[in-house]
Amino acid sequence: MPSFQKRIFNINSFWNAANAAFQTIFNLKKQEGESSIDSMFSERIMLAVTQVNGCRYCSFGHTQAALKSGVPIEEIRGLLSGDLNSAPDEEIPALLFAQHYAETAGHPDPKAWEKILRTYGENNALKILANIRMITIGNLMGNTFDSFLFRITGRPAHPESNFFQELGVLVGTFFIIPAAMIRQKFFKTRDLSPVVQTK
Repeated sequence: MPSFQKRIFNINSFWNAANAAFQTIFNLKKQEGESSIDSMFSERIMLAVTQVNGCRYCSFGHTQAALKSGVPIEEIRGLLSGDLNSAPDEEIPALLFAQHYAETAGHPDPKAWEKILRTYGENNALKILANIRMITIGNLMGNTFDSFLFRITGRPAHPESNFFQELGVLVGTFFIIPAAMIRQKFFKTRDLSPVVQTK
């Protein structure tokens, strides 16, 4: 039986991802003006990221949320298979960037981010990035839980992980998320980089 191969968190990468997500959220709150990223657009972004990361829990949850927001089922099926042809034309650049962000594990090409800033403006670009970063946390938490389930049931778990890292991520949720939120709210300066910092 092949080992669990989906991307997962270790304690360090979880901490970095949480800091990146809250940094974007707090920077977004500082912006003036309304965002044009509505709930349907947000759900499309989350499905595009989930398709790359392969989290079964997020696939189910955000399919339901997308349906509730008004996204047609045929379009949802397309997004979950990586097909963007049914998505609105004006959202395609953001969805392609979302896929690219997930494929590069949070280290997208700076030129791709510059295109998002030019296309949507800073406020909307930050909301797009916030959606991407929050669903990435959900995806990788779900995948880490699945790798842990594989491990404790005797199936081949993720080859680059171990019991203590996975357990640390799952238990650490109750500490890492609040700690990252406090750190970014009170101590972090403004940074529009889309790259997840590793320090």
